[in-house]
Amino acid sequence: MGFMIAVIGIPLLLVIVFYNSLIGKKNQVNNAFASIDTLLKKRYDLIPNLIASVQNYMQHERGVLNDITALRTKAVSGQLSDDDKVNLNNQISKKLAGLFVAVENYPDLKANQNFLQLQAALNEVEEQISAARRAYNASVTDYNNAIEMFPTNILASAMNYAPKNLFEIEDNERKNVDVKELFRK
Repeated sequence: MGFMIAVIGIPLLLVIVFYNSLIGKKNQVNNAFASIDTLLKKRYDLIPNLIASVQNYMQHERGVLNDITALRTKAVSGQLSDDDKVNLNNQISKKLAGLFVAVENYPDLKANQNFLQLQAALNEVEEQISAARRAYNASVTDYNNAIEMFPTNILASAMNYAPKNLFEIEDNERKNVDVKELFRK
C-alpha cells in the first residue's frame, strides 16, 4: 500500500511542482515586461514635457528680451506723454530687473540648467529601462530554459507554452538620441 502511494504520489507531486514552477516563470516574464512597458510610458511622457518646459523657458527669456526691445523702441519714438514715458520706463525697469535677477541667479539663464536636467532625466530613465530589459531577459531566459529542458518541457508542451523572445533593440534605437533635433520640433 505504501509503495502504491509512493508510485502515484511522487509523480503527482513532481507534476505539481513543475506546473507551479512554469506558472511562476511565465508570471515573472509578464511582470518584467510590464516594468519595461511602464518605464517606456514614463520616457514617452517625460521627454516631451521636459523639452516643452525648456522651450517655454527659452521662449520666456526671448519674450522678456523682445518686450524690453519693444518698450525701448516705443520709449525713443518721441510720441509719448510724460505719464506714458514714466509708465513705460517703469515697465522697462521691471523687465530689466527680472532679467538681471535671472542672470545673477542663473548665469546661463537657466536654460543650460534645464538642459542638464533634461539630460539627467533622460539618462536616468534610459538606465532604468536598461535595467528592466536585463531583468526581463533574465526572466525570459529562465522561462525558456524551463520550457525547453527535460522534464518540464513535457508539461510546458501540454500547456502550449512557447518560447519568448529576448528583448533586443532595433538598429535605429541603438543610435544616441539627437536632443538638438528634438529642440527643432
